[in-house]
Amino acid sequence: MGPTIAVNQIINRYYDLYRENEITFTKDIIRNLKIDLRQIYVKCAGAQWPCIINSTSFQMAKIIIGTAGGAFQQITKKDAPPVNIRYCFIEDDGHPIYFFVSCHVTEVTPYMNSKDLAVVTLTFTQRPPDDLILKLGALLDAKSGFLNRKTERIVLNDASKRLLGLSKKESIIFVQNVPRRCILWDLSFSGAKIVIMGLANFLKGKDCMLRFMFSDPDEVVDVKGTIVKVDPIEGRRDIVSAGINFDENQVPLSYKIRINDYLSTNKKTFLEASSILQAKREAEEKEKAAAENAVKPVPSPAPSVQHEQSAGSSNASNV
Repeated sequence: MGPTIAVNQIINRYYDLYRENEITFTKDIIRNLKIDLRQIYVKCAGAQWPCIINSTSFQMAKIIIGTAGGAFQQITKKDAPPVNIRYCFIEDDGHPIYFFVSCHVTEVTPYMNSKDLAVVTLTFTQRPPDDLILKLGALLDAKSGFLNRKTERIVLNDASKRLLGLSKKESIIFVQNVPRRCILWDLSFSGAKIVIMGLANFLKGKDCMLRFMFSDPDEVVDVKGTIVKVDPIEGRRDIVSAGINFDENQVPLSYKIRINDYLSTNKKTFLEASSILQAKREAEEKEKAAAENAVKPVPSPAPSVQHEQSAGSSNASNV
């Protein structure tokens, strides 16, 4: 399967699953999507005005504009001409990517009871560009994975480390704000297991913050949690393994996306491998059956009853 076909399948899957899901643009989401808020515009009647984008889905967007401005006057008219909203994202290489989505006004409401600001709902007149579906879909898929696959653990080895983009297993954990070195052992959406120097009595139940150093792109992600379990390591008195439960309300979106991408890729690889093995087994069974049929002895034809009877009659006449 070529990369273009695979990407198209992902885009179609995102669109089918999440077309009605609305994303509100919090600071965390804006940072992860790399939206350039200064380059978001609404366009109508040959002119364009900056606006604040409040939320979006694959079917609509909600923007905030001033009620005294030209944008409000134009797009809320009864016979308003077609409206377009311009999105702007910053790619990993630092270059911006722009695209327009055509839409029409379906609702206008005051923003938090203000007379000066209004929330305008723009319903898309066609499916939005694939770039928007891919960016929003990855985020929505990570949120879904966080809710439904919390306990699936990823044991850290060279392969999983590479796929996650983890620079190394060695890391830092802040236990009650005191930094300490540790080794990452496994992790999941909801927690992690580490190896650390120390005594169980001084670690269990303590608040902590675990640091992850990712690459591609480079970023440092800190996740808050609590050490809920501490076990001794056989043969060592100075180090222990510690189980951490993350604070679900403070798990960064970038961490969720990393874990979800790994689990989704791993599941897809497993399903593809299972399908290949199943096809191989079926082919082997067919070959085996064909070989068995080829070596089966051909049964001799049964004697003809009519021939025996005529032979007996002939003998009788000879007697």
